[in-house]
Amino acid sequence: MEYRALYQEGTERLKQAGIAEASLDARLLLEYVCGTVRNDMLLHGDREVTEEDTKHYRQMLSKRADHVPLQYLTKQQEFMGLSFYVDENVLIPRQDTEVLVETIMKDGYDGKRILEIGTGSGCIILSLLKYGNGCQGTATDISEGALETARKNAGQLGLDVELIRTDLAADIIAASGIAISGIAINGKDVYDIIVSNPPYIASDVISTLLPEVRDHEPVLALDGGADGLKYYRRILQETKELLAPGGKYYFEIGYDQGDAVKALLEDQGCGDVRIVKDYAGLDRVISGVIK
Repeated sequence: MEYRALYQEGTERLKQAGIAEASLDARLLLEYVCGTVRNDMLLHGDREVTEEDTKHYRQMLSKRADHVPLQYLTKQQEFMGLSFYVDENVLIPRQDTEVLVETIMKDGYDGKRILEIGTGSGCIILSLLKYGNGCQGTATDISEGALETARKNAGQLGLDVELIRTDLAADIIAASGIAISGIAINGKDVYDIIVSNPPYIASDVISTLLPEVRDHEPVLALDGGADGLKYYRRILQETKELLAPGGKYYFEIGYDQGDAVKALLEDQGCGDVRIVKDYAGLDRVISGVIK
């Protein structure tokens, strides 16, 4: 079958399935399967696609039509100008989260000891290590699958990061994947920066999310409890002893959580609390300095 005709078939298939960006996803999947680039559609649209690639493409279309995220099919997502491997063990890195990394970069972090809680793909800590100078990075997650994904990304980027699986007994901690109360990692129990993009979607909102998110991304990385603030409280309560005096917390937050998380930071003795908006003008990042 000709390349252009196969693309048109894919676009129509995804449109019928209600995929919002059907033509884009059809093209990206075809390029992934065939190892081509965008210009191939213009320059070589009449080329014949092999039977094997045609079959593979249609299999991928079927999965995308079932709302499996594109990134889980291609196993990659760009973040901060870097390519990250992603799979069903981790949240797909989003542009909104780049604001979290950019905020830390703007504040200056060269030579800092950084702890990330709930690392997932590792996109936050690895981006900071890639673009910083003389930093030490440690990241934790409850999921060994997530840590394996982060290890793969660290290897691809040639970065050295300490990855620790937290395995604590309390159900609420084991379920969160982010609480690390009382641990000391190789004796390095004090950090200059603690950063996290914790689960922050209220439990009763999960069912309203797009099927790509609701049915395919790991729910433990999404569900922030009844009010969406469950894990901000736990992190702040259980990691104060891990942050050096004058050290900073940085969190990604939901668009309507700024005031609530600000109050939590101040209750734990943080000052200089600052909220940063994303490119849509919505609250996205909050930071605070431990006194």
